[in-house]
Amino acid sequence: QVQLVESGGGLVQAGGSLRLSCAASGPTFSAIAMGWFRQAPGKEREFVATINWSGSSTYYADSVKGRFTISRDNARNTVYLQMSSLKPEDTAVYYCAAPSTYYSAYYTERSEYDYWGQGTQVTVSS
Repeated sequence: QVQLVESGGGLVQAGGSLRLSCAASGPTFSAIAMGWFRQAPGKEREFVATINWSGSSTYYADSVKGRFTISRDNARNTVYLQMSSLKPEDTAVYYCAAPSTYYSAYYTERSEYDYWGQGTQVTVSS
C-alpha cells in the first residue's frame, strides 16, 4: 500500500513557476515508477509526466515538454514536478500517482496507476 500526499500548488501569474511535491509512504517507493496527471474543470484527467524507479528515465506530455521537469529523491520518498513558463491552460488539479509493479520503466496511462494522491490546485492567471 502506498499513500501519496501532494503539496506546492497555488496561484501564479502566467510565465511564473511552481514546484509540486508528492510525499509517499511505504518502503517500496524507490522501486516504483511515479507519474503526474492533471484535471481541468470539465475535462478528463490527463497525463503530464512520469519517471522510472531510479530516476534515469522520464517522459512528458507534448503540452508540457520543455517547460516541466519531473524528478525524484528516493532518500526522501518524494517526487517533484518543477513547472516553469506556466500558461493559463496549465490550470488544473494536479495529482501524483504510483503503480503497484516494481522496477518498471514508466507509465503514461491512467489505468497503469493504482494509487493516487488527493490532488493540489494550480491556478495560472493571465
